[in-house]
This record gives sequence, C-alpha cells and structure tokens, in this order.
Amino acid sequence: MLALLLSMLDAMIVTTALPTIAGDLGGFSRLSWVITAYILTSTVSTPLWGRLSDVFSRKHLLLAAILVFTVGSVLCGIAQSMTALIVFRALQGIGAGGLMVGVMSVIGVMVAPQERGKYQGYIAALSAVATVGGPLLGGALTDHATWRWAFYLNVPIAVVAVWFVASRLDLPHNRGTGRLDYLGAALLTVASTAVVLFTTWGGTEYAWGSPTILGLIALAVVTVAATVVVERRAAQPILPPHLFRSRNFTSSLVLGFLVGIGLYGSITYLPVYQQSVQHLSATSSGLLLLPVLGGMLVASMYSGRLMSDPGRHRLILAGGGALLSVGAFLLSLMTADTSSVVSSAYMVIFGLGLGLVFQNVMVVTQNSVELKDMGVASGTLTYFRSVGGSFGVSLFAAVFTSRLADSLDSQLSPADLAAVHSNGGRLDSDAVQSLSEATRSAYVEAVAHATQGMFRWALPFFVVALLVALFLKGRPKEAAPAPQAAPKQTEPAS
Repeated sequence: MLALLLSMLDAMIVTTALPTIAGDLGGFSRLSWVITAYILTSTVSTPLWGRLSDVFSRKHLLLAAILVFTVGSVLCGIAQSMTALIVFRALQGIGAGGLMVGVMSVIGVMVAPQERGKYQGYIAALSAVATVGGPLLGGALTDHATWRWAFYLNVPIAVVAVWFVASRLDLPHNRGTGRLDYLGAALLTVASTAVVLFTTWGGTEYAWGSPTILGLIALAVVTVAATVVVERRAAQPILPPHLFRSRNFTSSLVLGFLVGIGLYGSITYLPVYQQSVQHLSATSSGLLLLPVLGGMLVASMYSGRLMSDPGRHRLILAGGGALLSVGAFLLSLMTADTSSVVSSAYMVIFGLGLGLVFQNVMVVTQNSVELKDMGVASGTLTYFRSVGGSFGVSLFAAVFTSRLADSLDSQLSPADLAAVHSNGGRLDSDAVQSLSEATRSAYVEAVAHATQGMFRWALPFFVVALLVALFLKGRPKEAAPAPQAAPKQTEPAS
C-alpha cells in the first residue's frame, strides 16, 4: 500500500505546485508537459510492467518500479530547468506505471478471490486520502518550504516501502519462462504513445481535424492492427489474446474505459464551476469536492466486502453505473443559482456511484484470469482506464471551451470579451468579482451553461457503462484459482 501511496500522492501534490514551479524554472508555455510526460510514460509502460511481472519476479519488478520512481523523484527535485524537469517526470512516470500494476498484481496473487473486493476498498480509501491530503500537503510545502519537497517527500516513503517489500513480502514463485515478445512490446509502446497523445492533445493543443491529430490517429490504427497480428502469433505475447475471450475480462476493460472518460473528463471542471459561479476560493472549491470523495469512500469500503459474494458483482457495478448516471444528470441541471448545499448533494450521489465501480471493476478483471496472467490483466485494465481518462479530459475540454465561447460571444461586446479572455477565458473567484456587473453576470451564466453541457456529454458514457455491467457473467470467480493453488516455492525475502 505504501508503494501505491507514492504515485497517488505525487500526482496530487505536484499539480498544486505547478504555478510556483513555472515561476522558478520558467518555460510556462511548456508547463503542461510536466503533467503530460508523466501521464504518457505511466500509461504506456503499464501493460509492459504487467507482463514483465508475470514473466519474471513480481517482487523484484515491484522493487524496480519503486527504485525508478524514487530516482525520478530525486532528479525532479534537483532539476534546474523546465526541460530537465519534463525529462525526469517522464522517468518518474515509468516507475509510477510499475507501482500501480505491481501492487494490483501482488494483491491478485496473495489474496483469495473472495477477499479481493475488500482490499480494493482499502485502495479506494487510500485514493480518497491522497486526493484530499495531496493538494493540502502540496500547498503547505510550496508555501512554507520549497516546491522541490513535493518530490523529495517520496524518498522516505520509498525507503520504508522497499524495506517492507524486500524483507516481509513472500510471493508464490512465477511460472513464467523469462521470455518476452520484444516486437509486440515495441509495437504496443508506439501504439500506446500515439493513443495517449491524440487523446491528450485532441481538442486542446490541436484541433481534432488537424494534421497532427489525424496523423496520430492513423499511426495508432496501424500499430494497433500490427500489434494484434503479432500478438496472435507470439509465443509469449505482451497482451495474451486468450484473455479477450473472457466476457468478464473484456467487459471490465470497456467498463473501465467508459468510466475513465466520464469521470476524469467531468470531475476536472467542477472546481471551475465552484470558483467562477459559486465564487469560492481555490481552497474552498477543493474542500467542496469532499462530498464526491466521501461518497466514494463509503461506497467502496462497503461494496468491497459485498464483492466477496460471487453473485453480487454485476448488481454492484450496475448500481454504480446507475448512480453515476443519476449523479451526472443532476449535475447537468446546475445553474448560476444552484447553492453549494444542493450541488454537494448531487456530488454525493456521483461519488457513491464512483465508489461502487472504480476499484471493484479490478476485482472482476482479476477474478476472470488465472494467476499466471494476474499482472498483465491488472495492467491492461489500468491502461484502458488511463486512456479513457485522457480522452475524457480532452473531449470535455473541447465541449466546455466551445460552449463557454459560444455563450460569451452571444452576450458580450468585443471590449468585454477582451477583459474575459485576458486571463485565458477562465477566471478564478477574485478575477470574476473584478469584472463589471454585466460582464460578471454573463460570464457566470456562460460557465454554468458550459458545465451543464459537459455533464450531459458525460451521461451517455455512464449509461453505456451500466449496460456493460449488466452484460457481465454472474460468477466470475470460478475462472481463477485461489492463491493457495500456486506452487509452494516462494520468492526469497530479499
């Protein structure tokens, strides 16, 4: 769990420190790459880490991931330029991809199928703590120490994690042959890079119809097709084709992808609504996301225990899809006059749905495969969820920006538009209050209008996720043996 906490905390802490980092290192125009480089390498490396953990030693791969992440963190902390920071963040992202897959794979191997839901509930709780505590800790470090401690903080946590994994973790010995499909790995890396870049840049950095995006889409299609051909013929494929013959495995990937689109795309803009429309500070808007996290925490902890019943997983995931759909619909009704109390109630419903789905879908994935494929199965779901999130952020950024611009253009004069666009078209609470009354009213209405449209776009993804959940088989656990069935030989303690 400590290993997982590393990557979860890092993502939230660094986001808070970004403005200060840009002021110190310069290169503000490339600031987004501090996040993009991390997302790109962590997503691309996820399925590779998963397969490596199945072929080689899971324990040693987890230790390697912690080491790569920690070295990347130290290098980020000592970076003296924006270029160096971006390169080191890419290295850190490679380690982060291994951390997530490594922990999930270890849980899948060590924990009996009927207990996996409970542990996924613990992970969801850890995620909620990191989501709330990360920004607060990042702000405190930035304000009272230096942004570099946002990276240095990972080192002591990593030391404890390495000690525990090396000395306390005993795992069943892998049956892998030690061979790897290098051509498949190369093709998958190129395909994943193209997918992540076009889903990250589309509608934001570049128009969806631009040559860059169309070229990336073409590259993704060609390399994905080539990967499928190569993997079907490989002796030790990176993504074993036989896994996709399982209805529950394939359905869980689709479910993870859809929820990733709707979740990451929509939740990103709730703080914008709260700051611009409800006139909250950045800190207050962050705290008002607690209803989402609270609902997620309660639902994930409770439902994780219910997942021990092999017949309930379909009902739980379908219920989560239904609550996400209802929550998104209610959030799409928010106007400039909606109170914080009402919007918080809507967010609780949304959070409850999230808690029923987000980690429990990993249980279905792991219970659909044999122990020898636990790493690649966990990595593949994480990959699909991450790609869905990247696509969702880009899609809803385009929707939000387009609706905001259309609304402002129809209400404001060129001079008033210039005042709004002087800060990129998105203003915090203080900046909104500094506008003239007429401009402020128009801007608030425009942001509310854009937020409504964004959640209306998210709603179909959640509805389809509900339908996919209903498509799951009733008893997935029979597909995977209990951990006790693994060979008694274990990996050494160090």
